[in-house]
Amino acid sequence: MKILHTADLHIGQILYQNYDRCDEHLHFFRQLTQWCKEEQPDALLVSGDVFDIQQPSTATKKLFNDQFVQLQKTLPKMHIVITAGNHDSASRLHADQAVWTFSNTHIVGLAPSLTLEGDGWQDDYIIELPQGFIIAMPYMQGDRAQQLQSVLDRVAIRNKENKPVVMMGHLAVSGSDTTGHDFEIGSLKTQEVAHLGTGYDYLALGHIHKPQTLGHPEDNMNFDALTYPAPVIRYSGSALHVSCDEAYPHTVSVVEIDRYEGQVTLRQLRIDELRHFYTLPETQDKAYTDEQQALEGIEAFCQKVGKGYIRLRVDYSTDLSSNFDQKVYDLLEHYGNEVRYNPKVIWTGEPKTNLNDIKKPVFEVAELQQMTDPVEFIEKTREQYPKLDFSTLREAFKEIEAEITRTKEEEAAKKK
Repeated sequence: MKILHTADLHIGQILYQNYDRCDEHLHFFRQLTQWCKEEQPDALLVSGDVFDIQQPSTATKKLFNDQFVQLQKTLPKMHIVITAGNHDSASRLHADQAVWTFSNTHIVGLAPSLTLEGDGWQDDYIIELPQGFIIAMPYMQGDRAQQLQSVLDRVAIRNKENKPVVMMGHLAVSGSDTTGHDFEIGSLKTQEVAHLGTGYDYLALGHIHKPQTLGHPEDNMNFDALTYPAPVIRYSGSALHVSCDEAYPHTVSVVEIDRYEGQVTLRQLRIDELRHFYTLPETQDKAYTDEQQALEGIEAFCQKVGKGYIRLRVDYSTDLSSNFDQKVYDLLEHYGNEVRYNPKVIWTGEPKTNLNDIKKPVFEVAELQQMTDPVEFIEKTREQYPKLDFSTLREAFKEIEAEITRTKEEEAAKKK
């Protein structure tokens, strides 16, 4: 069985709250379509995070529809398997499942139930091709070891001819290289490989953006064909550089499996990014020490390179004016939106305040999502605000809550 494996498309991403990436995604899809034509895979797998947000715009949905229809038209015999990631709305993605089956496209959004009631539910997650089996598992919160093994056991019963077995997943596995992911606010919850069950030859993962084969870090940037004994666990990596911290090549994986429990051969196809990420000054040990110097550096980059995302490295001793970002945006207007600015500055040198004395709070993302009281969050981070009077703050929030309640009561009385 031969597959192309990609993930984390993040279609519809607006970078730095300012820049639409539609043309970058179209550039990626042109390459993906060409690779599918050249490689003639049995299936194309997209392991989650198809969209960047759970309620994508109409234009974003159209881009998704247009590109995957085009892929199917180009290779009508190729199966496409798409699973939901944590950025996707599982129910919205799943709602279109029946329509897409008419074009050999299988979309799985909803995770299996926490309870293992009845039999036959496993088949909703199994796609049987003449060449082998694909288990399409979307993003699942928490440990679902029993559910995963139940589906794998179901395939084992059906797999009379020892065909290859591929399982898809969207999660962070312990031991993976998370370089490029920003965990300043939320921490990443990982699962052990042992909890993902046994019985697959290739585990096609999404969620971590750096391409990697678990257990073989030395091969991460090896673009030769490499063969391993099954099972093999791999992150294909994201389609685009989702942030400026992802300073490594992004790829699509070509995977060939000869038989069940056989040999797995991998190749990486390097994605040509329409816009690259740059840090200015480009000399790594340099930093801007003057605002005018920084603006001149940006101007020089625009004239020399003319396209890409930029962020600045500035020494702590530098005083930037309060409207510095606006000055940058005004300067870039002359270059037709091709040079794009990340306002998150990299500060170097000795800070005026010892930042090491400030203890950064670490939260699980789920914990943050469940917080409904703003004072609760502020209290958990109080070490960062030594001069803040929490009693005054708490009283202020109580007054705001009371005013909101009073306003709602008055509006309700008017309606009556």
